[in-house]
Amino acid sequence: MSQTAILGAGVMGETLLSGLVRAGRRVDNLLVGEKRAERASELEERYGVAVVTNVEAARKADTLALVVKPQDMGDLLDEIAPALRPGQLVVSLAAGITTAFIEARVPEGVAVVRVMPNTPALVDEGMAAISPGSHCGDEHLAEAEELMASVGKVLRIPERQQDAVTAISGSGPAYIFYVVESMIEAGVHLGLPRSTATDLVVQTVVGSAKMLRETGTHPVVLREQVTSPAGTTAAALRELEIHKVRAAFLAAMEAARDRSRSLAQGNG
Repeated sequence: MSQTAILGAGVMGETLLSGLVRAGRRVDNLLVGEKRAERASELEERYGVAVVTNVEAARKADTLALVVKPQDMGDLLDEIAPALRPGQLVVSLAAGITTAFIEARVPEGVAVVRVMPNTPALVDEGMAAISPGSHCGDEHLAEAEELMASVGKVLRIPERQQDAVTAISGSGPAYIFYVVESMIEAGVHLGLPRSTATDLVVQTVVGSAKMLRETGTHPVVLREQVTSPAGTTAAALRELEIHKVRAAFLAAMEAARDRSRSLAQGNG
């Protein structure tokens, strides 16, 4: 069985680790690269996984998941590149970091896959989009797919679409949380206790998402099913159109896409 190393044991790194363990990956086939002694002890105790230096992980593992902030990727690659070898797979989960950026800093023949994950991976409902680099074969994409499938759904996409994916699903949970927060505040404004408003909104969002996924019905159809002529929903939707909420979402996601492009160009 091949060894997989996770470099970067923050929230997303630990999420991936715990997902792999729950999915049945043996801990003796997992390594974690972590410099902080206290954090290393915590992970060893919680998962029974070996915590090593980044260089040792790069030397031993067949697959390396790099789960660091975009601004830290260059330094990490400089650190581990001398220990890498052709045939290894590097899976990057850093927003805006291109496969070309990584390939220019690792030995020739190292396969690279770029991933855009999102935070619902914390509850095994993540959405990850993966893209191959220039030395990446189907077996490498399949390995990256298996890695990310431990914490949610995976799609293969061309790398040119990654900035748009970042704007939609990568940053997407924040938009949903923003809408939920706004609806709760509205509930309080309308006279509901905050706890009641929270229960109402959260379950409505969960139930609506489940309807979308399980029925496969277009959201326009589902929206129309709730919207009676001249009814309460129609009155609310009219206000959303007046305030150009649809246009605001488009502008927001264009801004997120442009920021992702900026990160990729090193303008962070």
